[in-house]
Amino acid sequence: MAQEFTIRSEDIESKINQLLPSQGGFGAGVDFSASTMVIPIVDLTETAEGGATRADLQVALSHATATVFNISATTTTVINTTGYWRIIGTSTISSTTATDRTCTIGISDGTTTKLVWQHIQPSNATLGQTTTNNIDLIVFLSAGDSLILSSNTSDAFIVGSVRQVADISGNLVNP
Repeated sequence: MAQEFTIRSEDIESKINQLLPSQGGFGAGVDFSASTMVIPIVDLTETAEGGATRADLQVALSHATATVFNISATTTTVINTTGYWRIIGTSTISSTTATDRTCTIGISDGTTTKLVWQHIQPSNATLGQTTTNNIDLIVFLSAGDSLILSSNTSDAFIVGSVRQVADISGNLVNP
């Protein structure tokens, strides 16, 4: 059975008033008490998780963790490691002929590729016209998946970088 103790201390009362001014202190006639009973406290804050990096800073690119790409007139596997990945960059297409021009980002399971992002300039675009689209995506790659970037002509470019932001279990990877 727990034992209760009354604590009368001007130092503790002064410290409470200093640390918690909005509480206005305990006032006269109110004593502090203590108990021998153990009450577990579970801290569910981000600080308790061991990482206090803000989410916007956690997805930052860095020299050590960024994998850069520059794709034109080819299909390339950029990443084939499991986890959550941030893709950031631009896609630029210039209209020099009367054919469809495309830049795509897809996830392949080794058999089929599903497009998750696409930039198309159709064949009826005005010759000499250039279009640019920004890319900022987060994708998930499970076991056997690959991130595939593709451009169907030398007039279509995808330039940027990828960085792992979390492992397959969702544990954050700091830059």
